Amino acid sequence: MNPLERLAKATAFSWAGLCAAFRHQQAFRQEVAILIFAIPAGLWLGRDAVERALLVSSWLLVMVVELINSAIEAVVDRIGSERHELAGRAKDLGSAAVFCAIALAITVWVIVLAL
Repeated sequence: MNPLERLAKATAFSWAGLCAAFRHQQAFRQEVAILIFAIPAGLWLGRDAVERALLVSSWLLVMVVELINSAIEAVVDRIGSERHELAGRAKDLGSAAVFCAIALAITVWVIVLAL
């Protein structure tokens, strides 16, 4: 497979993943709604390129972590539906990662906009 074919397939798989997250994950849809406002707001409110990059990328990081959390949840759900301590822990850790990413994004916005 040549590099362009590989890139095309990787792009198709990535798009399929984004569509699946949007279709099946309410939290992802909510974060996309925030992103739709965060990108223009970050570009407008940032006073220079660094501030704009921090404002926009902090929320994009939330999206990345949410996608990873969704992947963890899908794998855990695929393995079995019975309650298991490790399955619950995996889901809780993924959720905690999303929480930390959101806390980071809020902190970045507060710091950048307050200074």
